[in-house]
Amino acid sequence: MTERFKVVIVGTGFSGLGQAIQLEKAGISDYVILEKADEVGGTWRDNSYPGCACDVQSHMYSFSYEQNPDWSRSFSPAPEIFQYLKDVTDKYRLRRKIRFGVELTGATWDDTKRRWHVHTKSGEFEAQFLISGVGGLHIPQVPELPGIEKFKGQTWHSAQWNHEYDLRGKKVAVVGTGASAIQFVPKIAPEVDELTLFQRTPPWIMPKPDHAMPGWAKTAFRRIPGVQRLYRNALYWFLEVRAVGFNGHPAIMKAGEVIAKRHIGKAIKDPKLRKKVTPDYTMGCKRVLISNDYYPAINRSNVDVNTEGVREVKARSVVDGNGVEHEVDAIIYGTGFKVTDALEYLDITGIDGRDLAKEWATEGMHTHKGITVSGFPNLFFLLGPNTALGHNSVVFMIESQARYVVDAIQLADSRGAAALDVRAGVQEKFQQEIQDKLVKGVWTQGGCKSWYLDAKGVNRTIWPGFTWRYWLETRKVDPSDYELSGRSS
Repeated sequence: MTERFKVVIVGTGFSGLGQAIQLEKAGISDYVILEKADEVGGTWRDNSYPGCACDVQSHMYSFSYEQNPDWSRSFSPAPEIFQYLKDVTDKYRLRRKIRFGVELTGATWDDTKRRWHVHTKSGEFEAQFLISGVGGLHIPQVPELPGIEKFKGQTWHSAQWNHEYDLRGKKVAVVGTGASAIQFVPKIAPEVDELTLFQRTPPWIMPKPDHAMPGWAKTAFRRIPGVQRLYRNALYWFLEVRAVGFNGHPAIMKAGEVIAKRHIGKAIKDPKLRKKVTPDYTMGCKRVLISNDYYPAINRSNVDVNTEGVREVKARSVVDGNGVEHEVDAIIYGTGFKVTDALEYLDITGIDGRDLAKEWATEGMHTHKGITVSGFPNLFFLLGPNTALGHNSVVFMIESQARYVVDAIQLADSRGAAALDVRAGVQEKFQQEIQDKLVKGVWTQGGCKSWYLDAKGVNRTIWPGFTWRYWLETRKVDPSDYELSGRSS
């Protein structure tokens, strides 16, 4: 039996929940949210590794219309963010709209009906509008280490943390030094007997300006109207100014590099180790990380930073690039997620049988404003290609996109149209403009390879500029950008 709705939303992280709230505010109640797990939260549900936290201040990394005066810290830990999303879900009574345990497998556009046939492992849905809120940080990137099938110990990715395994007294190999690794390594280093950290490229790490939120501040946020809004606005502009260095002015990042190198020097005195963890590329080329305890952790006597790579995995050991064998009981991957190919597993078919995954795999991910795709009517992406950030809160971007999607739906309704499809020329112009900017940015000019870039070396991830410009560009849908067709039933 096929269930029919005006709108199907996929995912219950910030994107999916934020979109549902905007639909409710617009008086659109004929929608359903599909969630493959048994609870809301997205990445903040899935990532429960020790030390997991956001690297954007919580008063900014939250919905502007749903501010929380009770964050425990400036950078709150993952369980608090997870609870915040559950609280928001309950406040807006969204659970009645969520189908838990329903995993999307694909969708097919029916050009006759002007509707999407949405395929899941639990049944079929039909909708006029399909909105993806799955984001880019949900499919773990697990390297194919030679010989890993022979390993007799435990292995897991940071996003799939094995809480049942006791690391105390164990010999552990950690592969990767990304955002997750620099958070969990300091937590497990004091527990394990030995920790071998396999580092391919060192990240730039800045001091983390974290602190407990004082009681007087929480009281002021709760009782004095506008105070928390002012604090949030101050955070926004403090973060926003960093976009200047990322976009065409990499020389500005040199000042940050001085601070980062000083940060290394304070914690690490061994010149060999200091050299290992000092990047040789421009800050910002890869994601800039923040931590106060990572460098002290890798400076411990039971931690070894190995830069030789992994040659082979044996039954009880990992062999590095120099042939040195390291006995290990467990291997933990801190290797991040599939980002530029995060949607390749979905079977999304548009007009004339166009295969979205194949098109993006061969031509790169092309969208208009990171939200709509020509040839795939009534399909919207939240946190889609080129809308991620390296300097501010992506929740700001999500809010802009969710409002844009509602405006697009209302445009179709007001015109009596069943479908709207972004014009190919409009999409191409948008893509050309942002790629011209990205070529000048630190992600391309900084001298590194990163997960921001696709297989062809093109940045399909980052928004190249200020977020307030994106807000301006998405405030209203330009009807001339779209072809409207069909008669709405």
